[in-house]
Amino acid sequence: MTLSKKTPKESQVIKTELVLPNDTNTFNNLMGGRLLHLMDICSAICAQRHSGSVVVTASVDNVSFSQPIALGEVVNMKATVTRAFKSSMEVFIEVTAEDAPGGVLKPSNSAYFTFVAVGDDNKPRPVPEVEPETEEEKAQHAGALRRRQLRLVLAGRMKPDEAKELKSIFFDE
Repeated sequence: MTLSKKTPKESQVIKTELVLPNDTNTFNNLMGGRLLHLMDICSAICAQRHSGSVVVTASVDNVSFSQPIALGEVVNMKATVTRAFKSSMEVFIEVTAEDAPGGVLKPSNSAYFTFVAVGDDNKPRPVPEVEPETEEEKAQHAGALRRRQLRLVLAGRMKPDEAKELKSIFFDE
């Protein structure tokens, strides 16, 4: 089965949420777990658009809570598929907080999510390749292989000496 390539724009998702009192901690900031929930949903929709199938979350990389998002602020999320492998996809999500009345945006969070496309038989299924267009998309696409190898090494699913892309960062070959 040959799948056509897709550009990152074809599956990109932009999602907006308002931080309400039930979403906050004792400091009136959005709870980290609630933000991760919102990011997972946004990223999953992006991966589903790209793959044309149901997806499951396989991993989340390095979420940093750099700026709190306060009660009453708007959470803006943009999810983009950076690269697709056989049945998995890496999705980069950027989160900004917006003081809606003032319109001031501040970067808040970002992360890489990995999803696996699943068929009707509940088994992984092939996904289309990603065809990056912009310089930023090309850079994300190129870095995705190193990030994937790092994930696999850390999960014990790849031996460090097999991670050729990672070795090229540290050693001349």
